[in-house]
Amino acid sequence: MRHFAMVAAGATLWGCWSLFLRPAGLTWSQNAFLALVAMSLPVPLLVRGAAWRDRRATLALVVVGLADAANISLFFAAMKHGPVSVAVLTHYLAPLGLALAAPWVLGERRSVRALVAAPVTLLGLALLIGRPEGTGDAGLTAALGSGSALFFGIIVLGTKAATRAYSPVAVASLHAPVSLVALLCIAGTGALPPALDGATLQVFAGGAVCGLAGTCLFNAGLRHVPTASAGALTYLEPLTASVVGWAVFSEALTPVGVGGGLLVLAAGVWVASERRATASAAPTPAAAP
Repeated sequence: MRHFAMVAAGATLWGCWSLFLRPAGLTWSQNAFLALVAMSLPVPLLVRGAAWRDRRATLALVVVGLADAANISLFFAAMKHGPVSVAVLTHYLAPLGLALAAPWVLGERRSVRALVAAPVTLLGLALLIGRPEGTGDAGLTAALGSGSALFFGIIVLGTKAATRAYSPVAVASLHAPVSLVALLCIAGTGALPPALDGATLQVFAGGAVCGLAGTCLFNAGLRHVPTASAGALTYLEPLTASVVGWAVFSEALTPVGVGGGLLVLAAGVWVASERRATASAAPTPAAAP
């Protein structure tokens, strides 16, 4: 259960981004740039000892970097273009895709609980978010959100492959410079922060806490958790974001939304308990050096 807790803690930290981003008031590309710079901080300490000779793991690391830039760009474009709830719900089609793809891509055992929990948690998330808010083309928003879900799924699968040779910290940090270059190609100089002020430092701190620390925890747990199960636990991110919005920013949270949140939590616990039952009958894998 310790590794499931790491995945859950990482997803929960991702859900706290609004604590740093909302008060700062920067653009999505500036937020992404500062977060990726913060995640790149350990790179000088990791380059010399990195497992560059493992070509498969290194290629996976590059894929994670490119996919992360595309994921950020598509998701924030969806958030800006149309209803926020449509953007979030379509983005979180990713866990269902992971549950279906992991046995084929990574050769993992199919998790029946994860397959059942993915649509159930998506329903819980729909209840939590409520009716679509805002104006805009819901169809295009859904297409952009689904695109971000595809790249988020690639990130998780690539991370799973890369952590076989690279440490969780290395995967979290070494992919960030690749993402930075790709982000600048997508957003141009508009991604550069306007000045080194309080808002910039606040977002940078968010990158260190939610980005670097959250991703390191997620990656560390992912090494020992089935990909489909980890995907189901990522629903803790929007759940946490909703709770933060209610507690800190006075956003409405209806009884139906509370029920949806509890459904998300119950599904996550149910998926996690499946691994605990099988782990008791099998030896615990040795940690990678």
